Amino acid sequence: MNKPPLSVQHRRRFRRFRFLLSTLIFCALVWAAGFIWYVDYIPKTVENTTQRTDAIVVLTGGSERLSEGRRLLVRGLADKLFISGVYRGVEVDELLSVGKSDPRLIACCVVLGHVAENTRGNAIETAVWMYEEGFKSLRIVTANYHMPRSLLEFKSLMPDVEIVAHPVFPDNVKVDNWWRFPGSSALIASEYNKYVFASLRNTLLNWLPNGDRAALRSPGGPVKDAPDLDDYSASNAARKDG
Repeated sequence: MNKPPLSVQHRRRFRRFRFLLSTLIFCALVWAAGFIWYVDYIPKTVENTTQRTDAIVVLTGGSERLSEGRRLLVRGLADKLFISGVYRGVEVDELLSVGKSDPRLIACCVVLGHVAENTRGNAIETAVWMYEEGFKSLRIVTANYHMPRSLLEFKSLMPDVEIVAHPVFPDNVKVDNWWRFPGSSALIASEYNKYVFASLRNTLLNWLPNGDRAALRSPGGPVKDAPDLDDYSASNAARKDG
């Protein structure tokens, strides 16, 4: 079979290269537009500071989150404080610096979850605990740049639970002037990529017959794949076991 002339081959290669380049530019523009939207979506303030919920949920990852969760509990904005993603062996008083809080409040009202290793795990661990407790509302405390993905994961697994966003604002993450700080830019871009991936994954899971909630509980039956009580630590969790 005779090959086409070199001029024809070059034109074909050029058309393929132009198509590939156009596709890459289009994808880059879509990503950039989504990134700008994501930066604008990051909360700049705490919009709801007074609503009481059944629980306060802190996602570990920064001392500001723990301090804010403790402060909200002391203010009486919930009866329980659940801290998700705590390393095993960490005690309640060690985590919350018992010298700064009322020991009686910590003894009755703080629960640590030891299962979660990422944001998806935080949502699963919290959902299991919320449904076991019969709670219907929570206030989620995490960093502002992490809040969009956290809300996405939590609402996916707990669509029937009212969720109040309570962001904290780390000094080392400059959201307003992110383009001037390479570290902040890289962190926010990484969060945006994770947000996109989580959105796609949750969309695919929602096409399944039981979605992604079947592992949390089965209607009319016991919780499936739930963490054992040993996966929680606090005096009130221990009382359940006894």
